[in-house]
Amino acid sequence: MNAELIEKLDQKVARIGIVGLGYVGLPLMLRYCEVGYKVIGFDIDQSKVDALRAGQSYIEHIPAAAISNAAGRGFEPTADFSRASDVDALILCVPTPLNKYREPDLSFVLNTTEALLPYLHKGMVLSLESTTYPGTTEEELKPRIESRGLKVGTDIFLVFSPEREDPGNPNFTTRSIPKVCGGCTPACLEVGVSLYRQVIDKVVPVSSTQAAELTKLLENIHRSVNIGLANEMKMVADKMGIDIHEVIRAAATKPFGFVPYYPGPGIGGHCIPIDPFYLTWKAREYGMHTRFIELAGEINSSMPDYVVSKLSLALNQRNKSIKGSSVLVLGIAYKKNVDDVRESPSVLLMEKLRDLGARVAYSDPHVPSFPKMRAHSFDLSSVPLERSTLQQFDCALLATDHDRFDYELIRKEAPLVIDCRGKFAEPAANIVKA
Repeated sequence: MNAELIEKLDQKVARIGIVGLGYVGLPLMLRYCEVGYKVIGFDIDQSKVDALRAGQSYIEHIPAAAISNAAGRGFEPTADFSRASDVDALILCVPTPLNKYREPDLSFVLNTTEALLPYLHKGMVLSLESTTYPGTTEEELKPRIESRGLKVGTDIFLVFSPEREDPGNPNFTTRSIPKVCGGCTPACLEVGVSLYRQVIDKVVPVSSTQAAELTKLLENIHRSVNIGLANEMKMVADKMGIDIHEVIRAAATKPFGFVPYYPGPGIGGHCIPIDPFYLTWKAREYGMHTRFIELAGEINSSMPDYVVSKLSLALNQRNKSIKGSSVLVLGIAYKKNVDDVRESPSVLLMEKLRDLGARVAYSDPHVPSFPKMRAHSFDLSSVPLERSTLQQFDCALLATDHDRFDYELIRKEAPLVIDCRGKFAEPAANIVKA
């Protein structure tokens, strides 16, 4: 049966279903449409479905024209999961957050799987792209699928292929980023490779779904640990009166054995603050305590408090306290040049400052209004970054270094700048490194 499915995938007559139309699912949908597949997009958020049906985009770096072009090629957005019976491949791109105890929350994956189960059929492939701990595909998805009388590897094919999207990065696209894929059986892997090889330039097969799951965790833990090191080095360098960004730039001139990572006010996004804890949780099942990973997490999680302490000291030196002061947060996206605020340290900084009595506002050219978030709430809109705006605040806190900010204007007009990103290399009376 896998030969028939592979032929349909290779001939691009298979219909693709993508579940979860966010920062991962939407670019993937566009790529499948681009090469000629018919795609059905599933999302439980009716507002997203309505926007896509109207040819609108809700992600900044994806233009509305791309959505309209996809619709012209046969893309259908829907909230009706029964349409899953019409597809030959299902790709799950749903969130995997942490719960309040910093343990894996698989509710989105499992609820989505349960909603799809009645519509699974023989001769289809299901791929999970959501980052998770090793064993999820085999231990959670496979038994649920086989409870419907479908034998994985014979009737239906199950793979794990972690997403590797980097929103806002102009150098890498869905097509050009290599795709790791692991299958529950050799037949599953063969189908999984066929699913992706028509839309991704390089598919990297691995021996199992567990290996693919751990690959994704290693990638993000690598970043978390190195960012934690950079953040700790920043605090040490600050005590010594040394600019850590100057040191990193100098070290990066070494053509071997060094990769530059940069400090900041914390870590954000849907991967790096979350994924390491998926492995630390799973490692406990094997009697392992991942001290190195957890230490990096502790350092990175402490950075918002470090920034607030630097801001408080700077205000105090100007005979002001945080309480009653006005603070303009520059950038609330989790990284520069994107509109994504998930797990953004800027939001944590805003909450901490508000709780300490500061009057908080923000300016972000990519986020015009503070979005609805599960754990955070501000009734704010972005204020324009102008001379008069900067002058009316006691402090400007540079949390996200968007390219669209006028840094010379900030340097000249803000009474006090707390620089978390090393954008101001020259010393100045109103610039404080944090």
